[in-house]
Amino acid sequence: MSGFKLISTTGDQTIDLPEGRAIVVGRAVTSDLPIYDPTVSRRHAEVTLANGSVSVKDLGSSNGTYINGTQISQSTAGDGDIVTFGKVAFKVHQVTPAAARPAAKPAAEASGFGVRPPEATIVRQVPLEAAAGGIEAKVAGRPSDGTQLKVPGESVEERQSKKLSLLLDISKELSKQQEVDKLLQKIVDITFQVMSVDRVSILMVEEPSGELLPRVSKNRLGDSGGSRHVPQSIARRAVSERLAILTDNAVADERFKGKSIVMQSVRSAMCTPLISSEGKVLGIIYVDNMTATHSFGDEDLEFLIAFSGIASVSIENSHLTDRIRREAVVVANFQRYFAPNLAAQIANQEGAVQLGGSKRPVFIFFSDIRGFTPMSEKMNPDEIATLLTEYFTEMVEIIFEHGGTLDKFIGDAIMAIWGAPIPHEDDADRAMRAAIDMQRVLGELNTKWTAQGRQPVNIGIGINFGEVFAGNIGSERRLEYTVIGDAVNTASRLCSKAGPGEIIISEPFHRALKKPPKVEALEPMQLKGKAQAVPVYRVKR
Repeated sequence: MSGFKLISTTGDQTIDLPEGRAIVVGRAVTSDLPIYDPTVSRRHAEVTLANGSVSVKDLGSSNGTYINGTQISQSTAGDGDIVTFGKVAFKVHQVTPAAARPAAKPAAEASGFGVRPPEATIVRQVPLEAAAGGIEAKVAGRPSDGTQLKVPGESVEERQSKKLSLLLDISKELSKQQEVDKLLQKIVDITFQVMSVDRVSILMVEEPSGELLPRVSKNRLGDSGGSRHVPQSIARRAVSERLAILTDNAVADERFKGKSIVMQSVRSAMCTPLISSEGKVLGIIYVDNMTATHSFGDEDLEFLIAFSGIASVSIENSHLTDRIRREAVVVANFQRYFAPNLAAQIANQEGAVQLGGSKRPVFIFFSDIRGFTPMSEKMNPDEIATLLTEYFTEMVEIIFEHGGTLDKFIGDAIMAIWGAPIPHEDDADRAMRAAIDMQRVLGELNTKWTAQGRQPVNIGIGINFGEVFAGNIGSERRLEYTVIGDAVNTASRLCSKAGPGEIIISEPFHRALKKPPKVEALEPMQLKGKAQAVPVYRVKR
């Protein structure tokens, strides 16, 4: 049975088609036939060899699949047919069956080393010297004929091998840069290092506006002259149509009409989009020469496309590193104060660790151990630490269980809030249930401690509702989420008025409850800082 191959019309990619297995063609690195071209979708098409016939199926690609220039959804190709994925063409080549060819003498036998036995293992030493020197060792002082690439080679095969090796070194070099700005500068520097160009610029797409903004620009003299020399007509088309563009004579090119081309003396130019693994355009790499037309060729554009693919992955990784670093800061600062699921939710929000905040209505909770100071005078430090650790552990779990935020510990007191940073419709009821559960669980703790011969404790609780300033206070490295305002002071003073085992709530808090517990109205309390007595309620147990 005859075999078939797909051979790119440029000669730089070849793949054998195995019988009965679908070959996925696409821009994704996991494709069986990866094509790093912006006109090729991540999963572009499937090619299957079955019963001596080559079946081609489009997988819903953006730019289509063609056989001999005709767009297809699924069809059959034969020997000599041209199959085009997006803008990249391959020729179908039928391979002569091995039995029909004269038997060749095995290379190992011809060289005197004998025939390799079936299923033998091949072991070869990897020449480490070949990797030495990095990018500098693989580029020449001037470009080769017909291209602006500084890649030497006596033959097409040798140049292809050196370009592949060079791209590998570029990938390794870019992977060392984790900060986005330094990475973009490195991409520009490498472009000058491997290509003979006059100017290089990187423009990035700004979210959410989608505007293309300059990030790094450099000319051959080392000056960073901004990105004013980048023709908008070329840049916009590269982004909007996701095209890699080469123009031999920009001034005369009918595709691009703009004053910037003439004003900036653009002669030959190339522009490739930076496309993420999800197909999103991150920005563009633009290079040009001002001195001569027709200075770039297909080989230059193909190399720049491959280079931009590597650069896109590096930029994505850099953004991911930034996000992980930011989330780590959030978690490190907030996990002590928020329930784990709430801390994770905050970590996913942009700007979560910024200083500052806003006014918002919240429910403020205070609890305090009654008579703790005289009691602690009769205990040694280890006993105090053990008691507070067990007590705080149980109380904080209750706060988290009911969706609250632990604001802080103040000696033996606990301050918590509901309604910030992420509000819920039933925050008042959550705070109320947490207070009731705390008194219940403390009773269970006291039973255990009494059985162990330890001192039982009692707490008073005060809860208020009001508008406060809520936000992040501190520094970039050390933040605390807290609330500040008169409503906080009122909640603290309600707590101080609560007796052992009591829960005292304010009238605003009582009105906010959707499912209020049984309460009894107390005489209005005269609180410090208040001109008039404050109406309050005691929760019945």
